Amino acid sequence: MTLKTIRLDPRSEALLADVVRRTGMKPSQALRAGLRALHERLRGRADPYAVYAALDLGPGGYARAPARRAKQAVRDLIRGKARR
Repeated sequence: MTLKTIRLDPRSEALLADVVRRTGMKPSQALRAGLRALHERLRGRADPYAVYAALDLGPGGYARAPARRAKQAVRDLIRGKARR
């Protein structure tokens, strides 16, 4: 088993002390239990790329114009919005 040194802000230190007091666990036991709980909670979540890949935006996504015409397209969109 490896030894890790971590830094806790005062609020986290107080939370850990409260968990230790309420449960009777040692601080390392409480931290391990917290890591396991967080790991379980994250197990079913997809990583950001998987979420992005699942979005079907179609060809060009939300693009209003091809990239080669981007500057002109922005001008046209601003003019169109100002006319409203």
